[in-house]
Amino acid sequence: MSADGYIDDAGPERLRLSSPADFDRVDAVRAGCDAILVGAGTVRADDPKLLIRSAARRERRVARGLPADLTKATLTWSGDLDPGARFFTTGEAPKLVYAPSGTAAELAPRLDGLAAVVDAGDPLTLPTVLGDLAARGVRRLMVEGGGGVHTLFLTAGLVDELQLVVAPFFIGDPSAPRFVQSGVFPQSPDRPMRLAEVTRIGDLALLRYVIGAARG
Repeated sequence: MSADGYIDDAGPERLRLSSPADFDRVDAVRAGCDAILVGAGTVRADDPKLLIRSAARRERRVARGLPADLTKATLTWSGDLDPGARFFTTGEAPKLVYAPSGTAAELAPRLDGLAAVVDAGDPLTLPTVLGDLAARGVRRLMVEGGGGVHTLFLTAGLVDELQLVVAPFFIGDPSAPRFVQSGVFPQSPDRPMRLAEVTRIGDLALLRYVIGAARG
């Protein structure tokens, strides 16, 4: 995020807040996970592939008996997803779409052959989503955004670790998307996160927080 908490500007093109070195670090983190999750808004806005980029990391995963890529998952309430999005058309690993009951029933025929559409309840609940992922063998889930999804997981107290990279500039536009939206967060002054690591990546700063751990 920017120094003032934004994850993009309000322009039509995606703002790159990170650096090649940090993109490679994120790729390494992805390679250590079982699945990656983003919101449908991120699928629409960024059209991400959500693949592991490094051939060496992909080969090491295969050597360990794992798929070369992560299982992809997204959350949608409206069902507004393009079957031609790269989320669906790239990578050999499973693609999962979690939606409320009514939306799931309408969306399943449109994504038939591209993704498994999972009824996540009415309303959609994260415990249902996480329970289904666990049943599919997912033990380590990487949640990459956007801000609404960050807020959903954090306010529900369902985050174990937060890796926050701060860029050395400001956005200053209240219409731009922020790292989190308004909410009641259990990570409060009375229950702060524990700072486990600070790493300099050029002019970026990686802050790795452990959530819910007792403070020493």
